[in-house]
Amino acid sequence: MPESERSTEMFERILLPTDGADSMDAVVRTAADIADRRDAAVHVLYVIDDRAFLTLDDEMKDEVLSELTGEGEAATDRAATRLREAGIDVTTGIRQGDPADEIVSCVGSADADLVAMGTRRGDYANSMVGSVSQEVVARAPVPVLTVNLVTEE
Repeated sequence: MPESERSTEMFERILLPTDGADSMDAVVRTAADIADRRDAAVHVLYVIDDRAFLTLDDEMKDEVLSELTGEGEAATDRAATRLREAGIDVTTGIRQGDPADEIVSCVGSADADLVAMGTRRGDYANSMVGSVSQEVVARAPVPVLTVNLVTEE
């Protein structure tokens, strides 16, 4: 939608990437709060990181893809259920590729005007989620809200 046709309201469509971890509940709660206050819709996204396929034998790829798709469906369903229980309009999607690339690409296809995602503190070079969130913050054409994910150490 061209910028001139957009409503003056901000945050009408929120993109919420999830990896399915229990710690993502904090991001879901944050997105639900923003969506409720703004009467916004949320698009929950799970990205199957196909970089994991680089070392797999071809005959194993289908089995692994099926397993990861199942994990993605469970992750998006869990977040979507919590959002719907809060009265939020929700859509879900699963993509395959480099997570940061797919999240940034989905901003456009979902017509999102905010990304709400988790990040784990610590060494970004050694944290896939951290490096993904850092990349999305740097490249996304819309604001990115990061929520620190608390994990047991």
